[in-house]
Amino acid sequence: MNPKVEKALNEQINAELYSAYLYLSMSSWFDSVGLRGFANWERVQAMEERDHALKIFDYVLARGGRAVMQQIEAPETEWKDAKDAFETQMAHELKVTSLINNLVNLSMTEKDHATVNFLQWFVNEQVEEEENARTILDQLNMISQEKGVGLLYMLDKELGTRVYTPPVTSSS
Repeated sequence: MNPKVEKALNEQINAELYSAYLYLSMSSWFDSVGLRGFANWERVQAMEERDHALKIFDYVLARGGRAVMQQIEAPETEWKDAKDAFETQMAHELKVTSLINNLVNLSMTEKDHATVNFLQWFVNEQVEEEENARTILDQLNMISQEKGVGLLYMLDKELGTRVYTPPVTSSS
């Protein structure tokens, strides 16, 4: 495996695990303020991020590389309200998109076509991740404009219905 690409993929494994830590931290915070639906949403989000890390981990191994675990930075633990937490989430997803795009660019520069192909799943996944965060943030903005505690309750119930679905892996 190309050493530059392998190093960058290992950094992305760490970034994905940090994402899982961040969303677990948000889950704990939401639970502590009585928003268990939001807590559920973030817990499922954390599981997805863990799966993203493992997907890259397995790819590195399949290509003959070595996945090297690195220290994971401690995430934030406090937010002033749900909107603040989702603003943090939106900013974080934009950062992850940038990291994925940088990985694609590096893989293209290094002519590592297999990795370029592999990373397309993550490019598409980031579109979904940003859309989810943006949609919830838009809803929270509407709720805050309405001073709608009842709407917050309804959104909390809706987010509580999210169910974890493991990613489908292709044979290629």
